[in-house]
Amino acid sequence: MQPHFISKFKTLGLICLFTSLAGVVYQLIDQDRLDRKSVLIGFPLGLAFGLLELFLFPKAKTHFRQWSFTGILVIKSLLYTTVIYAVTVAVAAIDGLFRGRTIGELLALVTSSKQLILVVYTLAIYSLLVLFLQINHLLGQGVLWKFIMGRYHKPREEERIFMFLDMKSSTTIAEQLGHVRFYTLLNEIFHEISEPVLQTGAEIYQYVGDEVVLTWQVEHGLKNSNCLKSFFMFQENLLRNSDHYLRNFGVKPVFKAGLHFGKVVSAQIGDLKREIVYNGDVLNTTSRIQDQCNKYGRDCLVSEQLMNRLEQKNGFRWERIDKVLLRGKETEVELYSVINIQPASRVPD
Repeated sequence: MQPHFISKFKTLGLICLFTSLAGVVYQLIDQDRLDRKSVLIGFPLGLAFGLLELFLFPKAKTHFRQWSFTGILVIKSLLYTTVIYAVTVAVAAIDGLFRGRTIGELLALVTSSKQLILVVYTLAIYSLLVLFLQINHLLGQGVLWKFIMGRYHKPREEERIFMFLDMKSSTTIAEQLGHVRFYTLLNEIFHEISEPVLQTGAEIYQYVGDEVVLTWQVEHGLKNSNCLKSFFMFQENLLRNSDHYLRNFGVKPVFKAGLHFGKVVSAQIGDLKREIVYNGDVLNTTSRIQDQCNKYGRDCLVSEQLMNRLEQKNGFRWERIDKVLLRGKETEVELYSVINIQPASRVPD
């Protein structure tokens, strides 16, 4: 199973656990007792919310991209209210059958003030979940959880793979389009990288102008050559939608990439604004490897150290480029060009 699906199902499980516990709290406050009904309501409400937020809405994000925040909020509120009523009515009907209640009693129950209180309570729980998911989305996949767990409260050394992605001829394109249209173009392009990032277990470390920095824990990036697959999946997305970019912006965007790995010191930094940062020579080296793409006319350059660590080289064509002395470095780095010889989605797992 692909990493992003595993992550989504883990999140779905945590959501269902949270809503089940919220159901327990509601019943204890409302009835001062506890039975199966609390979980019977809480679990399906969490399941419905998780399926919508994690699976349905991401599929429809291209349709909602132009919507305002208020518009999306109204639509979601109406949808969630409908879902809450549907789930609670279904649970009440099932529970009523076991208790031998009449249709009239059930109708009175689902139209009572208690039902309204339950809807408001559930919407409040949903709001907390949406807030958590939005903060997690804003900070980057998994970063919020790292903050909560205090994983980077103290500096720690770890090995990581980095990829520096940069648009070719970006200065010329920016002059051609103007700043506003250029950043509209960048925003659309950066949406193209979301799926490759999720499918290969990458993290978006930084956006720097027209450049994106991706990083992987070494085991995730090496497995199935995920660090390479992400670039070629991104490249395929750009190629597939090239007519759209040509029609709307008059350009066909092309990106170049440099990849390397090594030890970094990672830590939480800042007070008014906190973030997790990586410091180490590997970042400077990776950036300068990417700079060599123009010199050698290649789209993707990989250091020899990283190439030798990759478990799977099938599906790629490798070419030794040169042993170069990168700017600011004392030792030479041997570079290899890599070309994908089959669709990235078909590279063997």
